[in-house]
Amino acid sequence: MRPAVDSYSVTAKYYDSAYAAKQDLLDLPFYLDLANQAGGPILESACGTGRVLLPIARKGIEIHGVDNSRPMLEILKNHLAHEAHDVRQRVTLHEGDMRDFRLGARFPLVIIPFRPMQHMHTVEDQVSALATVASHLSDGGILAFDVFYPKFDLINTRIGEEVMKFEWSSRADPTEVVRRYFRKDSVDKINQIFYFTFIYRTFRGGEVMLEDMEGFKLSYFTYPHLRALFLLAGLEPVAEYGSFAKDPLDTDRNR
Repeated sequence: MRPAVDSYSVTAKYYDSAYAAKQDLLDLPFYLDLANQAGGPILESACGTGRVLLPIARKGIEIHGVDNSRPMLEILKNHLAHEAHDVRQRVTLHEGDMRDFRLGARFPLVIIPFRPMQHMHTVEDQVSALATVASHLSDGGILAFDVFYPKFDLINTRIGEEVMKFEWSSRADPTEVVRRYFRKDSVDKINQIFYFTFIYRTFRGGEVMLEDMEGFKLSYFTYPHLRALFLLAGLEPVAEYGSFAKDPLDTDRNR
């Protein structure tokens, strides 16, 4: 098993506030509904700071979370320390890489919310990640995950530009505002990966007080690519949606 790493070392401290400010993040009801249907125990691969894991546990459902990022897990552990005792009892955390962790248990539902699969940058890693979760599925169990639909007309545009995506008030000092910027750095069209940087600037009175940044790279998938990965991992699709409202996949809608 690969050791835990310090990925998200910068982004971890901004993660919860940033995505609380993201108005179009609509995935939580979808995963809560699946969790209610499965009843638990549930496994979340790449659980991060617990944005999805904690609401599931608060619903009375046992859940295991796996992540390889020490900074993200430390924040989740701090969140757990402030939860009610019964919620803490339902959560078990594991350090592990989504490509090769083994818990020695099987689950009726495994989830990979909010695109961690797109941090898998080679076919070998993508198949390993799917095969790993498949090995943790009970008979008839379901894997649910999401990836974004690539907008090919935009992938090669605005490279090198900084785009302010959203802002929020600092928890430490309400007089300060934090803004997150996105800069696309380059695109590898052969391997279907784009490289980008998140830039976090803290402002007070219009002046920049602090600037942090962290670089990432994300894979993007076509539909046939995903179907091929499922076949290689020994998985069979049972449902496919074009949105978290369960709209069908559609050539005109999914742009």
